[in-house]
Amino acid sequence: MSKIILISGSPKPDGNTAQLMGECAKVIQEQGVEAEVISFAGMSIGSCTACGKCSETGECDIHDDLSGIIEIIRTAQGLIVGSPVYFGTARGDVMSALQRIGYVSMHSNKFLAGMVGGPVAVARRGGQTLTLQEMLMFFLINDMIVPGSTYWNMVFGRLPGDVWKDQEGIDTIRHFAGNVAKLVKKLNPPASEAS
Repeated sequence: MSKIILISGSPKPDGNTAQLMGECAKVIQEQGVEAEVISFAGMSIGSCTACGKCSETGECDIHDDLSGIIEIIRTAQGLIVGSPVYFGTARGDVMSALQRIGYVSMHSNKFLAGMVGGPVAVARRGGQTLTLQEMLMFFLINDMIVPGSTYWNMVFGRLPGDVWKDQEGIDTIRHFAGNVAKLVKKLNPPASEAS
């Protein structure tokens, strides 16, 4: 069965970003695709040092909480990354993770190429579009496929649970998650259908 990984880049295990990733997972599972949410809450994620060792070993030389996540992503067909907006941009840990994941993929077996997914941004008031653009660069340079939705993948909310007041944002995210699942299924049909 195809699998989509959803990363909640928030330090809050039950914050708005985590709640949105859970909702995306629900939509994906309703489409008959496996979904796994990984939360960065409580994790330690260092920044890429451009040491180049991943080109020799196929693995990141920084041994922290991201190491196991990279191995999980290798087995997936889809990747959705959600980030809260901090000072108008994506949270630092999220970008550190994306840079390392991308670097390992580029310098090993390009496991991200052809994977379906995209970014989701959550903010109290502003900065979502810049955050989406910042994260989108990761998807595009890694030869990934990013489906659209009915609007940009952004939701408004400050306190945990506030995102549910933004119905247009929730509908947009649900539609996006559904599109990711549909495309993953089309690109990765079961063996019985592929012949």
